[in-house]
Amino acid sequence: MTTAVLGIDISKKKFHAALLRGGKFRDNSFSNNEEGFAKLEAWLQKQGVEGVHACMEATGTYGEELAYFLTSRGHQVSIVNPACIKAYGESKLTRNKTDQSDAHLIARYCESERPGAWTAPTAEVRQLQALVRHLDALVEMRVQEMNRLSSGVREQLVIDSLKSHIEYLEREIEKISRQINDHINKHPTLKENKELLTTIPGIGEDTAIKLMAEIPDVNRYSSARQLAAHAGATPRRHESGTSVKRGSVMSKIGNVRLRKALYYPAITAKRFNPIISEFCKRLEQRGKTKMAIIGAAMRKLLHQVFGVLRSGKAFDPNYGVGIVALKPTA
Repeated sequence: MTTAVLGIDISKKKFHAALLRGGKFRDNSFSNNEEGFAKLEAWLQKQGVEGVHACMEATGTYGEELAYFLTSRGHQVSIVNPACIKAYGESKLTRNKTDQSDAHLIARYCESERPGAWTAPTAEVRQLQALVRHLDALVEMRVQEMNRLSSGVREQLVIDSLKSHIEYLEREIEKISRQINDHINKHPTLKENKELLTTIPGIGEDTAIKLMAEIPDVNRYSSARQLAAHAGATPRRHESGTSVKRGSVMSKIGNVRLRKALYYPAITAKRFNPIISEFCKRLEQRGKTKMAIIGAAMRKLLHQVFGVLRSGKAFDPNYGVGIVALKPTA
């Protein structure tokens, strides 16, 4: 009985599992549901494996249930940015693109790089995340329907249908919003975190809730910069020799929901957050572009988010809470 590496290439309906042990692969495919998870566990036991380090790409919600299942069975799980797997494959001159070859590549990446373990969020955070994402989807659908209604539709039957659907979506948005607030008020930790986040100038209740949903546990990050990297809000430079020197741009390799949640708050923070306001003025004096300044304000906001959540103290501009990186807790 030995520990092995399990590379998983996942899709909506199924996933391919590549078990790597002793330099050799064993492959199998399973349906992406509870029945398939149980068959995967039985297959691993049949292979004489007592524990695996499973690795999969971050692909939205497709792999979440499998990740929860594996961790509940005592296996280690890593969920990595697809860009990491792509870069690793290019470094190995990978040419094939199949479910099996992708699972093999993920397994070899896991064996070579040993990515950090994914930690399942608590039940209350998981429910909050589901509610917030559902609310975002409803709001997006309402915007789409309102755009259709204002696009010049002339048929009254279509107009009536659109109006009816918009009214339904608005009722659902109100209902889910109430459920989110009730859920937060029922859980002291969530309520406290929301109160802490809203002490940061530029972050209102809606933004605080979105941040809580996308940052399940701030203690996963050893520094504010690591949190910013998770959001894809860190700068990326492009220089080569003396002839190629481009301006820094946001990497955008990370959680797009976090970046989206921070964009407009960063614009507000430029005016009303004293630390970020002074910081942005210095960048303007140095000739930075408008978008570069907004990106920098987003990173500073994440530093402050990290600071108040890790310290458990409200934002205080006199002490610059959130600007310094804190040591990881035990």
